[in-house]
Amino acid sequence: MADECRVMLEIGPKGKRAVAVAPDWPGLERGAKTEEAAIERFASYLPRYAKVAKLAGMDAEFAAITTVEVVEHYPGTGSTDFWGISFAFSGIDRQDMSSEALERELTLMQACWTYFDDVRSRVSAEMQKGPRGGGRDRDHIVRHTFGTEQDWAEKIGVLTPQGAMLTDAGLKAHRAAYRDAIRAFHAQGKMARTWPLRYLIRHTAYHTMDHAWEMEDKDLTAKRA
Repeated sequence: MADECRVMLEIGPKGKRAVAVAPDWPGLERGAKTEEAAIERFASYLPRYAKVAKLAGMDAEFAAITTVEVVEHYPGTGSTDFWGISFAFSGIDRQDMSSEALERELTLMQACWTYFDDVRSRVSAEMQKGPRGGGRDRDHIVRHTFGTEQDWAEKIGVLTPQGAMLTDAGLKAHRAAYRDAIRAFHAQGKMARTWPLRYLIRHTAYHTMDHAWEMEDKDLTAKRA
């Protein structure tokens, strides 16, 4: 139904963590210690993800959501239990995807990238520290996000030079190559090595949004005003 947000629940093998994943909205995933807590945390992020949907031109579709509907439970990995992040492939991830569905997911992934770029342009360079004084600053978070995505890009044959994503031209070229390679792999019915393309897209979007939200939550700009 149009007013339902489909959710998959990934459950760690020891039951220490559960992750709520929206298969139709790449980047919208939240984990917690129980299934109920994961769904509750997931629902609390709907207003934040609405900004991504708007960037993708899908704000009306997203705004129509009134309920969360669990459509799949599937086993996670040890990393699911440890990190509270989705590291396993669902049944939906393995389903065939039409070209239209692929373009929709790529549009949302691009919107996540755009949102990330906006966040990093407006938050403070120094991030709020943890209770023990630990934590990364903005540039460290950005480098980590880009570096991880650069590693995943190799799964689809995209070899981005080290440091290229830190320049506007290099970042634009990387992202164009990333999208084009996903399209090419989809046309050939190929996976990103062992990863289904749906998983590659949603994991890329999730990692991007997780760190965008991290930077927003640790931004010191308002406190220094």
